[in-house]
Amino acid sequence: MGKVKQFIKSLIDKIPSWHQWQKIPSVLNKKERYFILGFLISAIISVFVWLIAYNLKNTVVAPNYGGSFTEGIAGNPQYLNPILNQANDADRDLGELIFSGLMKYNGKGELVPDLAENYEIKDEKTYDFHLKRNIKWHDGMPFTAEDVVFTITTIQNPDYRSPLRINWKDVEIEKLDEWTIRFKLKTPYAPFLANTTVGIAPAHIWKNIPPEKFLLAPENLNPIGTGPYRLKKMEKDKDGFITLIELEAFGDYNINRPFIEKININFYPSEEELIKAYNRGKVDNLALISNQNKDLLRGLNIKSQIYRLTLPRYFAVFLNQSKSKALADKNVRLALNYATNKKEIIERVLNGEGKQVDSPIPFGAFGKDENIKIYEFNLQKALEILDNAGWKDTNNDGIREKGKDNLELELITTDLSQLRQTADILKEQWTKIGASVNVIISNIGEIQQKYIRPREYQALIFGQVLGIDPDPYSFWHSSQKRDPGLNLALYDNSKADALLKDARQIINNDELRKQKYDQFQQLVIDDAAAIFLY
Repeated sequence: MGKVKQFIKSLIDKIPSWHQWQKIPSVLNKKERYFILGFLISAIISVFVWLIAYNLKNTVVAPNYGGSFTEGIAGNPQYLNPILNQANDADRDLGELIFSGLMKYNGKGELVPDLAENYEIKDEKTYDFHLKRNIKWHDGMPFTAEDVVFTITTIQNPDYRSPLRINWKDVEIEKLDEWTIRFKLKTPYAPFLANTTVGIAPAHIWKNIPPEKFLLAPENLNPIGTGPYRLKKMEKDKDGFITLIELEAFGDYNINRPFIEKININFYPSEEELIKAYNRGKVDNLALISNQNKDLLRGLNIKSQIYRLTLPRYFAVFLNQSKSKALADKNVRLALNYATNKKEIIERVLNGEGKQVDSPIPFGAFGKDENIKIYEFNLQKALEILDNAGWKDTNNDGIREKGKDNLELELITTDLSQLRQTADILKEQWTKIGASVNVIISNIGEIQQKYIRPREYQALIFGQVLGIDPDPYSFWHSSQKRDPGLNLALYDNSKADALLKDARQIINNDELRKQKYDQFQQLVIDDAAAIFLY
């Protein structure tokens, strides 16, 4: 051992001292000094590059908490209440931030638990949900099974006029204990889990508000949820139009604290005003801009991007046969379908970037029949159908008539720019077959209250939003013809009703379920109940 120590000491003694190191440059010539200097610089750079590469390989860049984000929306919220908030995009978008459901969709489109800890399915008709504990409402009150029972039973109660009522028809809900809920279905229902994404409302706030005051209750614009963000501030102009909603991250959110601390949502009366605000730098983000207006966005720079999304929704002209003698004639509905040049509409309104829709299940959705019979644009065929059906312009005024009835109709839609333009183009196209078209434009609130709820329209251009599992029952079953149902065409066909009912009860047999949807789609098209657009 002593020899080893002596050997190591001898090696150390041979290492030059600091004084000797300082003398090295004086014994080297110029060429040698440059060589050693270059070697040292290369070594330092190599080590530096290696450290950077090692750091990138072995570290993960993570976002930091804090900051703010400003979103711009065209329109105004009406019901920040998950029992009612299906009326417009503003309501739905805010609802996603403020409220939580038993389940939710993750970034991959998969259903995962939210307020639920887990769930069990028994005999395809019984669903037991075990709730997470220690969840708080935004006002600090505890969340319990009582809130779930209240929300679902209120949706089921026709006096509250929830548009979601059909999703919960014939579903029994039972509170097993403070943290367990049981749903019992009369028959299997394939999309049931998707329905459990509905936001849960706080019973302690809403339970004492009677149905007759529910729609106009101030609580609709003072939401309390369990979601990632809570309402901090709301501002209105002198006319009562909501101009700003400020949300702040909810520290007790049950999943993960949101990275963005504050979200400001600015509201504008029109898409054009929204785009002006973006161009002036008033908002960081805006969504659902019509294609014909996207060229107005002047704020695009290296930090700005446009994302194109294919959403599970479509726009169509829904034909109310009960309000028009002309539309009650199937030949007129057929002629209008053939006279509609969808490609022209998509080109002029959407700059050619939309997708043509020909059935009540849109492109890319489950159940879409790619081989279905459709109405190809054929102006000559439209004219022949009307001639053969006795609709003729006998007085040469450009408008066809049959007996005492003129071929005239009112076409109603919202003031959204792409729908206004769509209405104008349809008027041009239908005038060519001898129809008189009166276009009526109104804001979404008036459209809902004055026309849609009482079904006081002849032809309505409107959009329908389907879920990831596009169960068309609530949009086309005859039981949904009246408010708050969503059957805007007032479609009534017993065969279609049976197919829709059967399809939603088929579990674990997508092929059979799709066959039902294929037959349903063909019935709707054969009956010319609507004119599907894009």
